[in-house]
Amino acid sequence: MTEAERVAQLITTFAAAEELPLERSGTSTYVLTLPGTHKLLTTVALLVGDLTLSVNAFVARRPDENGEAVYRWLLERNRSMYTIAFSVDHLGDIYLTGRLPLGAVSAAELDRLLGSVAEYADSSFNTILELGFATAIKREWAWRESRGESTANLEAFRHLADPPP
Repeated sequence: MTEAERVAQLITTFAAAEELPLERSGTSTYVLTLPGTHKLLTTVALLVGDLTLSVNAFVARRPDENGEAVYRWLLERNRSMYTIAFSVDHLGDIYLTGRLPLGAVSAAELDRLLGSVAEYADSSFNTILELGFATAIKREWAWRESRGESTANLEAFRHLADPPP
């Protein structure tokens, strides 16, 4: 069994054991969906190469406002992160990305890696939204209130909707 085949088997076994949805895309890409609290779902693509396992997880689209503040916050956060880091694509959309040598991938390391993705995506999500989408959140809150609709899933941002005393 090659290293790539071993890692592919680890991914499949891990997803089954954790009851995570898993799709295979092409011959070497595995797509998992991780649950969260603030960011309800994080989609993670694992690419098993000849020498490395690459990780790519979408976190949020390009900020509508305060892009510099959002990107600075992400870069500061990168300093304390394990194995993966925030990155942006050519559109400014925010991802978590990383790469490990295949020989370093064990069941325990895969668990730590995916746990890190889930934790960093989930724990940073509200801050990214608050910094980069405050105007849209305020507008959505006002629109829902004007129509008598629920604001329950915006509750973390109540302080943006309420006028200061």
